[in-house]
Amino acid sequence: MTRETAISILFVLALLAAPFAAQAMGEPFYITLATRIAILALAATGLNIALGLGGLVSFGHAAFFGIGGYAAGILVTHAFNGEPLLGGLPGTNQMIVIWITGALVAGLVAALIGLISLRTSGVYFIMITLAFAQMIYYFAISWPAYGGEDGLSIYVRNAFPGVNTLAPMSFFLICFVLLAAGLVLFALIRASRFGAALQAGRQNETRLAAVGIGPFRIRLVAFVLSAMVTAVAGALFADLNRFVSPSMFSWHMSGELIVLIILGGVGRLAGPLAGAVVYVLFEFALGGVTEHWQLFLGLILLAVVLFARGGVMGLVAGRARHG
Repeated sequence: MTRETAISILFVLALLAAPFAAQAMGEPFYITLATRIAILALAATGLNIALGLGGLVSFGHAAFFGIGGYAAGILVTHAFNGEPLLGGLPGTNQMIVIWITGALVAGLVAALIGLISLRTSGVYFIMITLAFAQMIYYFAISWPAYGGEDGLSIYVRNAFPGVNTLAPMSFFLICFVLLAAGLVLFALIRASRFGAALQAGRQNETRLAAVGIGPFRIRLVAFVLSAMVTAVAGALFADLNRFVSPSMFSWHMSGELIVLIILGGVGRLAGPLAGAVVYVLFEFALGGVTEHWQLFLGLILLAVVLFARGGVMGLVAGRARHG
């Protein structure tokens, strides 16, 4: 086991322990804070598959985050009012069905976006993914059937078999398990031949093509998997807030996910988690003091880019090979 792997495990265990400590101290708010960290870390882990392993700087991942959120909002709305969905399908408030639905829709949309955007690179790829996300954002605003600009309220948190999801600790544990699954998926991809090919394509796609592996197909699969993981996080985010709105599709959300990865460490296993911890705690500590707290976060981000390119994980685990 490498030093970075050990520290990554410690980060995960610390996140698991924090809500139990908060519960023991009678501070349920901190359980919600830990839940927010887990959800944002899961969303950033999804993006880390594309960005950290494939070098795909997607500025449109908010599209998939929002699709997951709207999957939760739309399905539970139809379950609540008894109206069937398009095609006569019933709505549902079951989390597992919502996650699968959101992931599948996001995967389909990602495949369509990827077929176009992955034929470009660099700033052109960034701008095309941003353009697609903004198209979906404006579509959500102009969709009055599901709240339009006002969004949708989720009156009761969606259900999970055998679990009281209204209990803050129970919902945190659901989010934590999914985060752990996302991190395991990332680790398996990175250690696989697929992951090796993805990273090789990031470094030199000509050499990858020379050994008979098509960079386009590898990146498309990674892009789709990345979108599906991010969509599940979006569904959890909707349940956490009991509300979905077009802001989940905005470019600000995409930027936030990229910031989390840069803060924690691009391509690092626990980088998204470390970044989410820094971001959420910074927001909590300074958000009540000044509405310009993001200015100070920007200064930290600038320092990371200039002096600690490995992010938080790079600082605590050194520049050893990712493990």
